[in-house]
Amino acid sequence: MTMLTDSEIKKKGLKILIENLGDLEAEKFISLIIKEPFDYTQWQSTLWNDQTVKKVSEKAMNYRLKNKT
Repeated sequence: MTMLTDSEIKKKGLKILIENLGDLEAEKFISLIIKEPFDYTQWQSTLWNDQTVKKVSEKAMNYRLKNKT
């Protein structure tokens, strides 16, 4: 698997935001991230506190199966 360029990551990320939130909410999300201090590492450390590794893996595999391109 090759690493994506920064531009490719931005393009895919924006596409995912718009598909899941719509144009207006995607723009609002980006504004919120820019305005507020955001520590990704800290956020990530608490993201799955109530989930087991097995459950997160199952969700990821199900998502991947549903979203094959």
